[in-house]
Amino acid sequence: MRSAPKNLLTDVAGLKVGNADDATLKSGVSLILCDEPAVASVHVMGGAPGTRETDLLAPEQTVDTIDAVVLSGGSAFGLDAAGGVASALAAAGRGFAVAGMRVPLVPAAILFDLANGGDKDWGTEPPYARLGREALAAVSEDFAIGTVGAGAGATTATLKGGLGSASARLENGVTIAALVAVNAVGQATIGDTGHFWAAPFEVGDEFGGRGFPSPLPADAAALRHKLQPSAGANTTIAVIATDAVLTKAQAKRLAMVTHDGFARAIWPSHTPFDGDLVFALATGKVPLRDAAIDMIEIGAVAASCMARAIARGVHAATPAPNDTVPTWRQRFGA
Repeated sequence: MRSAPKNLLTDVAGLKVGNADDATLKSGVSLILCDEPAVASVHVMGGAPGTRETDLLAPEQTVDTIDAVVLSGGSAFGLDAAGGVASALAAAGRGFAVAGMRVPLVPAAILFDLANGGDKDWGTEPPYARLGREALAAVSEDFAIGTVGAGAGATTATLKGGLGSASARLENGVTIAALVAVNAVGQATIGDTGHFWAAPFEVGDEFGGRGFPSPLPADAAALRHKLQPSAGANTTIAVIATDAVLTKAQAKRLAMVTHDGFARAIWPSHTPFDGDLVFALATGKVPLRDAAIDMIEIGAVAASCMARAIARGVHAATPAPNDTVPTWRQRFGA
């Protein structure tokens, strides 16, 4: 497998990403903007999701395409970010045309980062609508990963989480890429080591190049999770994107199989206390040669990209005042 040039979600042509965050708040927003409306769907496997406009992404619903996706911190307060984005897009003339109006379609998902040491004393006006607008103003084909955007306040059981991304280009010309905010109940590393569960899928040394520990520690499969996890207090939220021509039903299948990447990179994943979710986007630029066969490869590579993105998000995290857990680099070195 080889990554596409940027090793970012924006290797899928027609997508841009913007991040906005607040260091004092220890929270933020990540926005995926589609240059043109893209086919989209979603699949939820965590037990405690927080979402906006996900019902419209079911294959049987009327509208196939959306304008943007928002990933946000802030728990339920973070859903305001999508409203900020939608209002700004409408002012720019974007959105689904209905009754002489334009209604931007901006599905969103949130993670819980309210108890991570940041100052959440925002009174009656949570900052997420503003952060959503700031993320839209910052969209670019180049963006940072780690302690930024929706990953700014993310944590895992043992280390800081973060925003991660990875991409791959297939021999048939299809590009696949992932973006993920890692805030899991479980952990992305093996036991007490700095080796990532996603090691078999690493391209080069994109998250340290350490491979699997040899021998595997005897307690590798022991469950390490956040103490006293509570419903909605965690969650890994993600986008998988491709430039392949997909139907809405195929996008739904892609979102489903991409959850395999969660299971390969986080132990445990999809718990009752995570709201684990994957949005799928298809920009529809590269036709499939044989849909049934091509979807096998696309799904497999999508899961591997997601596993890599999860590890990269944790690997790239940086320390900040009042952190409740260390970063990977603080604990295991460069």
